[in-house]
Amino acid sequence: MSSPRWPAATPPLEDEDLLTEILLRLPPQPSSLPRASLVCRQWCCLISDPRFVRRFRRRYRRNPPLVGFFDMGPRSLYFVPTLEDPNRVPPERFALQFEDGDQFMPLGSRHGLVFVIHLTWSRVLVWDPVTADQHLIALPPGLMGHLNRIMVHGAVLRAAGEAQHFQVVLMVADDDYDMQDRQMLACVYSSKTGVWGDIISAPLPPKVPIGSWPLMVSPSKEAVLVDNSLHWMLFGSLVGILEFDLLKQSIAVIPTPVGVVSSHGRHELTVVRAKGGGLGFLIVIDFCAQSWRRKTDCHGVASWELERTIELDKLLPLNPEMRAHLYIVGFAEENNVVFMWTSVIGLFLIHLESLQFKKIPHPSMLARYLPFESVFIAETCVGGGHDGAVAGGQDRGELLLNTSIC
Repeated sequence: MSSPRWPAATPPLEDEDLLTEILLRLPPQPSSLPRASLVCRQWCCLISDPRFVRRFRRRYRRNPPLVGFFDMGPRSLYFVPTLEDPNRVPPERFALQFEDGDQFMPLGSRHGLVFVIHLTWSRVLVWDPVTADQHLIALPPGLMGHLNRIMVHGAVLRAAGEAQHFQVVLMVADDDYDMQDRQMLACVYSSKTGVWGDIISAPLPPKVPIGSWPLMVSPSKEAVLVDNSLHWMLFGSLVGILEFDLLKQSIAVIPTPVGVVSSHGRHELTVVRAKGGGLGFLIVIDFCAQSWRRKTDCHGVASWELERTIELDKLLPLNPEMRAHLYIVGFAEENNVVFMWTSVIGLFLIHLESLQFKKIPHPSMLARYLPFESVFIAETCVGGGHDGAVAGGQDRGELLLNTSIC
């Protein structure tokens, strides 16, 4: 009596559903999908499917690589890559040009979008460098009279799992009051509804002035998103962390750790994400960095806890006679990388967990840098003809020839 014949199981790499799930787990580096597309016709066709590309980008939207940063020129935002070959994205791939005489101010970058306020046009510009999509949004009338370069800031973000729609948060100081009664005003735009929400206001708490400067949001540091709140560093007559809760639509000021910030000595401050999540705070004094974490006890009382002390002079290639003041000029929140600058080294990056150091070959000048963290796919039939990194050391023509079979 013969045993029944069962149909042979489909080999794993021939099962398109299973293969798709495997390919979706490739690392989100620019060269990953182009390299995989060279394996065979089946892989190329799967990876080239726009639905696959959308799923791949969505999967890593909250954990994208730091592909580079934007610097501000006289008439443009120009891109500086930070990855090495074969993942290096050419500088000419991302560029945003303006007309002569245009006054513009970049305010932030997040979730693959760049946020610029165009003062000449009285518009907000949201730009997707990967797709080249641009959205021009009229400024909310209630904030028009308060816009200035000293006390205006904002942020752009996408909700988790949201691919098409975004939000813009604009934050300004109310100049109708004197320094003792100054208020912060905020307004949120949703691309889903196409309108700005109501103006949200909150008074700033009175504090003993630390210096002679007026109250300002740090112009060289963009907002840091932690959980459901945006955070900016305040300095001048009040040193603290400005918080905007996206869910509660409320504004608050969080004090910095007691005794850490004083009126004496040169120091650099920035908001960061703490290890494992949560709000963090980084202060650098004379090449010694302290990383603090905001914690809440069982009674709901919040306080700061010192997490780590970092001796930067042991990480950086500096001789004692080469020491110069160190500036914090940016923070890549998804990668936990802080941008620093000195007149001796120039621009360099430090990963706050691994403490890996990387020098960026860039003109040695103090500027404002917008970290760009995004999933970018190098040029193949996958990316719709975008310029990008070349996979596997092959030249561009050879790569395009090999990936055109599907």
